[in-house]
Amino acid sequence: MTAEDPRSPQDTEARREQAEATFARLFGPRDRDVHEDDPELMEILRRFIFADVFGTGVLDDRTRELITVTVLACMQTLPQLTAHTAGALHVGVTPVQIREAVYQLAPFIGFPRTLNALSTINAVFRDRGIPLPLPAQGTEDDDAGRYQRGLAEQLPLYGTEIRDNLADLPEPFNEALPRFLTEFCFGDFYTRGGLTRAERELLVLCALAALGDTAAQLGPHGRACLQVGNSRQTVVAALVHCFPYIGFPRTVAAIRAVKEL
Repeated sequence: MTAEDPRSPQDTEARREQAEATFARLFGPRDRDVHEDDPELMEILRRFIFADVFGTGVLDDRTRELITVTVLACMQTLPQLTAHTAGALHVGVTPVQIREAVYQLAPFIGFPRTLNALSTINAVFRDRGIPLPLPAQGTEDDDAGRYQRGLAEQLPLYGTEIRDNLADLPEPFNEALPRFLTEFCFGDFYTRGGLTRAERELLVLCALAALGDTAAQLGPHGRACLQVGNSRQTVVAALVHCFPYIGFPRTVAAIRAVKEL
């Protein structure tokens, strides 16, 4: 028995038109006369990303482009990050939102790759006459309260799971490493403005999917996504949106890690 093709012959032209319309929303009308060295692959890419993926799920263009900026920054695919930073601005994502999406990657990808991504998005901002530095989003600059502010963000979503897991490390690391996480990840970044909690958690989940080998973190972050107000449909749609950028194996591994939530 053979599987029935769900598409009709008319779908080919419909996909092409949908892909061109989505591309135009993000980047402006495509110049079809521009030379392409690999036109067949580019046609496959456009139809899959801008028709199939953009046409599946509950996400708007702004959320999709914030996810794309996040995963491209994680993977350090900087030419594509340049293009999608421009696309994000074109569909109404603010410069502050783009910057905050990149800033909060520092605990997950480290400072060098975060700085590379910042240099890329800042170049796009300058090209468009956006003044730098952008408005500050830090809520407080008080090291004395940094741990407590971070803990107030962390505990409702993650409890003491990480601290408990690291309790058997030798001193002083059993205390220092959990404290670093609370102060740095949650105190320095989760308390910032520019993104909602729901947006931050969804983007972190996509970052973990892009990095791969993060199954232990994907489950807790998937639960946190739901706790802060994202629907199950939104979570799955966000991970499916990552597919053309991070590949099928990492996408499916991430969905498997959160699908029982």
